[in-house]
Amino acid sequence: MTDLLLLPGDGIGPEVTRQARRVAEVVAPDLAIEERLFGGCSYDEHGLPLTEETLAAAKAAKAVLMGAVGGQKWAGAPRDKRPEAGLLNLRAGMEVFANLRPALCFEALADASSLKRELVQGLDFMIVRELTGGIYFGSPRFIEELPEGGKRAVDTQVYTTAEIERVARVAFELARGRRNKVHSAEKSNVMDSGLLWREVVTDLHKREYADVELEHILADNAAMQIVKNPKQFDVMVTDNLFGDILSDAAAQLTGSLGMLPSAALGAPGKPGLYEPIHGSAPDIAGQNLANPLAAILSLEMALRWSLDRAEAADKVYAAVVRALEGGARTRDLGGALTTEQMGEAVLAAL
Repeated sequence: MTDLLLLPGDGIGPEVTRQARRVAEVVAPDLAIEERLFGGCSYDEHGLPLTEETLAAAKAAKAVLMGAVGGQKWAGAPRDKRPEAGLLNLRAGMEVFANLRPALCFEALADASSLKRELVQGLDFMIVRELTGGIYFGSPRFIEELPEGGKRAVDTQVYTTAEIERVARVAFELARGRRNKVHSAEKSNVMDSGLLWREVVTDLHKREYADVELEHILADNAAMQIVKNPKQFDVMVTDNLFGDILSDAAAQLTGSLGMLPSAALGAPGKPGLYEPIHGSAPDIAGQNLANPLAAILSLEMALRWSLDRAEAADKVYAAVVRALEGGARTRDLGGALTTEQMGEAVLAAL
């Protein structure tokens, strides 16, 4: 059985996942690792960004670690065959509905943030993003010609009670192991889906999690508060669209998108999907410039959450900290190390 399925993807994906694999082979040499095409490179080879065989392999593995997908090269492909469609189909096929995106500022990088040190030093909060519902999956969705000229585009935001409740439960459970506070972000003032979101989260809180502090916050205010006072947050739960936006804003507080991992989890016992939150960065692909730490830290999350290797995960995390404290920096962090050299710095720290 495959323990870890690697889906390097496109752009810088293969470069950063290569370093994560090197770390995995040192810290957990007994892991059974398999690698498959995914995204644009799969479309080039098979005519599909995600083949049935690759999806089956993902569902059969204990954990999946991917790099990044997409790029201008595939902008002209049919919408349902673009790399991003493959990613959505992978998430849906694996039934990973809760996306955990940590906003964590390493002490050595407190001065690399675009915010003042006192705002980000010690920053550690988690965004829990609903991942398989909402506007990215809702229907109807279409673009149509109008009789009077021009076009009309429609996307539909759809959520059910069950979809909201299961992701909110993940957030409350996480908070119990952290600082015991949850912010629920939506737009209940103008959206019916937001109103249902608030009602469901409130009801679940009263029934099962009254011991956890709950605060409702409008998503636009959440965006402002993330850059005004980010350390007020512990766990934030939100929908697919707002989670996509807010987690990227939070990520930049830490110094670089190249630093942060993510985990997408489903039902207990099902494989998790792990990936750095950065994109495929085709402008620097193949140049050995990308920061691999987000991919390495995604491996750390996979070891902890899906592979039952907490000790190995601790070693990986500690090695990243030591590498940064030793001055290891890629270009995005103001340094000059290559992708491979940053990987070497983590391996040396191990």
